[in-house]
Amino acid sequence: MGDLCLILVSGRCTKQGEGISAGKGSPEYREATGAVSMNPSDMRRAGLRDGDSVMLHSEFGEVSARCLAGDMPEGLAFMPFGSACNRLVGGETCASGMPDSKHFRVELKLTAEERSPQRPAENE
Repeated sequence: MGDLCLILVSGRCTKQGEGISAGKGSPEYREATGAVSMNPSDMRRAGLRDGDSVMLHSEFGEVSARCLAGDMPEGLAFMPFGSACNRLVGGETCASGMPDSKHFRVELKLTAEERSPQRPAENE
């Protein structure tokens, strides 16, 4: 499997909101904010399965996350705001007070540590 380059956007999601009611240290919140959603076609091209552990790398940092098939356009990925996503975002705010978290390039690859047993990749 080769690296996959995607545009990452971040924001709030329902599961993150549900998890935060239990606290940012809760398993529900960590699970919601530690996942990246992407188009199933992108996942197939990269040889990824739903639930695989992947490494995302941006020009500002890298983080391990669980990849999930989602209703995303090809070439675009989504990650909820949280500590994982924050490791990928730079500190420049362009005088807005808010770092750019809506459209930056990330490289994604399967980590050697975990392959999801849930179902085989379609190209296997």
